[in-house]
This record gives sequence, structure tokens and C-alpha cells, in this order.
Amino acid sequence: MYQQLPDLQVLRKCWPTYRDPSTTHQVVVKGVPIGGPETTIIAGPCAVESYEHSLKIGKLVSAAGVRLMRGGVYKPRTSPHSFQGLGAEGLEILTEVRRQTGLGIVTEVMDPRLVDKVAEHVDMLQIGSRSMQNFPLLTEVGRTRRPILLKRGWSATVEEWLCVAEYIAKEGNDQIVLCERGIRASCHSAYSRNILDLNVLEPLRRVTPLPVVVDPSHATGHWSLVAAMSRTALAAGAHGLLVEVVESMDQRANLNCDAEQGITPEILTGIIREARRDATPP
Repeated sequence: MYQQLPDLQVLRKCWPTYRDPSTTHQVVVKGVPIGGPETTIIAGPCAVESYEHSLKIGKLVSAAGVRLMRGGVYKPRTSPHSFQGLGAEGLEILTEVRRQTGLGIVTEVMDPRLVDKVAEHVDMLQIGSRSMQNFPLLTEVGRTRRPILLKRGWSATVEEWLCVAEYIAKEGNDQIVLCERGIRASCHSAYSRNILDLNVLEPLRRVTPLPVVVDPSHATGHWSLVAAMSRTALAAGAHGLLVEVVESMDQRANLNCDAEQGITPEILTGIIREARRDATPP
């Protein structure tokens, strides 16, 4: 990897204001900066499953100090028989949750034909790991002016990931946040769904001014590992976190999607408290 990265220094040359490797291009989502001195937490349900559920989670994460909420309405699932999300109904729910809570909304878009429709309802568009190299989709989100959360593909190299960001930027949209969410490797499902590749954070911050956040929920697949991996990710240089939240431990049995990886509001509050403490100069 380190043999490839020097060739990517050209990326900073494309950003004259950010040629200094210590500088970062802040991306602002509904008034919330990502890439600044403060850690940004994006939190919410894996999937929008109902209005009542989504509003409850929205109020809980807002009370914890979160200002950006995630929630999927189009869900790429391994099995076609699994819950696929509420689609257009879910977008209307997110719009109402935003109105009720004031939270900025982040959700995934999978289909190039739906980019404009999804962008009307949310504040940040997510490109999921399965869609990272969907080039027609990248072109369409690049033509919007919505900030983009770009997840790393399951087996993508750093070079491939950054080139995908360039596909978006060349269409005129440079409001891009990179998201490390774990890569597919030989691992034991009892304690790790994917390998959280935190050693890419420092090289990424060196070669690109784009901010980078980490998704410990999808990487680990289990709530008990999220707090520790969040702590480690921030220590390794992440600008923020993307985490999934459940209302309570008991609620898991009622969810249709990735129930085991959502943390409770109490754990979320602890993560935020630690992040703020560590960001405060002694």
C-alpha cells in the first residue's frame, strides 16, 4: 500500500488550498461541519421501519448531542427475500423526522434514476459499499449539490476508493466524505463481520484533503464491539463516526435489519462523552 500512495499525492495538487497534508476540506451538512476540529457523530437506525420508531430514535440521538441522523430507506440486502426498506414511504418519514427534530438526514441511494428524488428529502447522500463502483450512480450524485458519504467497497484498495471520489468530484461536487466500514477478509463471524482497516486513516489524511469517518457498526456486526472500535478509530485519526442505534436492548427482537449491531442511547452517550473529552486540550 505504501508503495502506491506517493503516486496519489497528485490529489492534493488538485486542491490548491489544501496542499499542506495537515489541512482538511470541511464538508458542511445542514450546518454541521465534518472534517473540523470537533468529532462528528452520525447516528440512527439501520433502516427506517416505521414513523414511530424513526422519530423515537431521532429524539434519542438528538438528546445525546447528535445533529446528523442516518437511516436507510433503500436497503441492499444479500438475500432478495430480506427486508428491502420502505422506499418512497421511508423518505417521507425521514422528512417528517427532520421537521420534528431539526436533525440533518443521511441516507443511501442505490439507483441513478432515484438520485434527484432522494436528494429532495435528505441532506447527505450515502453511496454504500456495494455501490462504490456503480459508475452511472457516481455520475448522478456528482451532478447534485448534496454532500456525499462515500463508503469503501468490501475489497477496494485505497487507490480505487480515491479514484471513485474523483468520479464524483469531476462532475462538480467536491462535498465528499470518505467512510471506512470494514473490508471482506478471512475472519470469524463470532467476533468480527469484517476487518476494520484503521491503518488506512493516516495515509488517507496524508494524500487527500477529504474528511474520513468510520462505521464500526457494519465493520464489527455486534453492538458490544462498537464503543471500543469507535474509540480506536478516533485515536487513529477519524474525523467522525457513523453508528447505528436501537431504542433499547429489548427492541432488537422487533427489528427487520441488522438488529445486533445497533448500540443503545446510553452507549452512544458514552462514546460522545469520550470523544469530547479527548478533543479538549488539557
